[in-house]
Amino acid sequence: MHPHLHTKDNIACEEIMTALEQCHAKGFLWKAMGMCSSTKDQVTLCLRAERLKRTANNRKIAKVKRDKLKAAWADIDENS
Repeated sequence: MHPHLHTKDNIACEEIMTALEQCHAKGFLWKAMGMCSSTKDQVTLCLRAERLKRTANNRKIAKVKRDKLKAAWADIDENS
């Protein structure tokens, strides 16, 4: 199973995802002949870019928390 595409994290890819859904709505043969492949590739690239942005942001937040925790422990060790 894949995660839901239409989430608050994927707002930047909404237009491309809608185009893919419209392509898929044209029927099975349309999909089977690979007519939606280029749109699917665009969706994949867009979602990957959004995931990389979230990952970078999460990494920054984690570093700030880690530095704060390290400073708190240094303060405890210094005052003990």
